Amino acid sequence: MLLKDMILIIFSSIVLLIFVLVGVAFLTLMERKVLGYIQIRKGPNKLGFIGLVQPFSDAIKLFSKEQTSPYMSNFNLYYFSPVANLFLSLFLWLCMPFVTVNFSFSLGFLFFLSISSLSVYSVMLAGWSSNSNYSLLGSLRSVAQVISYEVSLSLILLSFLFLVLSFNILDFMKFQENIWFIFLMMPLCLIWIVSSLAETNRTPFDFAEGESELVSGFNVEYSSGGFALIFLSEYASILFMSMICSMLFLGGDLVSWMFFLKVTFMGFLWIWVRGTLPRFRYDKLMYLAWKSYLPVSLSFLVFFFSVKLLIFVYLI
Repeated sequence: MLLKDMILIIFSSIVLLIFVLVGVAFLTLMERKVLGYIQIRKGPNKLGFIGLVQPFSDAIKLFSKEQTSPYMSNFNLYYFSPVANLFLSLFLWLCMPFVTVNFSFSLGFLFFLSISSLSVYSVMLAGWSSNSNYSLLGSLRSVAQVISYEVSLSLILLSFLFLVLSFNILDFMKFQENIWFIFLMMPLCLIWIVSSLAETNRTPFDFAEGESELVSGFNVEYSSGGFALIFLSEYASILFMSMICSMLFLGGDLVSWMFFLKVTFMGFLWIWVRGTLPRFRYDKLMYLAWKSYLPVSLSFLVFFFSVKLLIFVYLI
């Protein structure tokens, strides 16, 4: 029986990851379509019906391009980093709660914090192993940014955890049956979304790939498959953060089709921000993390802790 359960868990995980990759493909199409309409033009519409085959032709083009290997690069790490990057992004998805048989994490959010902090290392190694000054500078900026916003992200998450008193993602669904957390904790939810944008290296915080002042950042030396894997991992992270947002403060009803609409809306928000806002200045980005979001999230943490304590004392 245990063997059958293990086989079923592995099978459902593989199916989940395949669907995530297909979702990533169509998220890139959605991004190009939405950005097209924001700029008052059509997105991809030639390949297949309304451009539905475009993501797959992009994948074929990327993987069939010439693979370059910088002469002075640290060869093994150079090729290992994008694979590790994608592996960690997909590994994150295993904490997505299933109503049926899968890994039923009672410590889902702890798993999320642990794995998301590891992705910093793959970016750092990708920049360093290329042995290019541009790559190294890009990766340093990216690592500093991600580490800074991870602090506020963790503190915001702690406020939610104090209210629910559980690391299980499914418990957040139960606690939001009557009212969503976005109505109870509006400022924190907005800070969470902005911190998630910074965490996933997206506009207006895309300093790792700031094309106007850097040469595409830490992935400048990558082409073909290596670049495609980094690209996939970034979009898998965006999709995952959209899922976490909908579970955390948008009700996240897994058994309803509304859940998928919420995830799609959050993904659309990521793209909408990219098409609307200009890039932030780097020093302001750091000030925002350490001088604004850190004190605010700490204050909210103390407030929600005291609220929970008062409720506990009252019940006793």
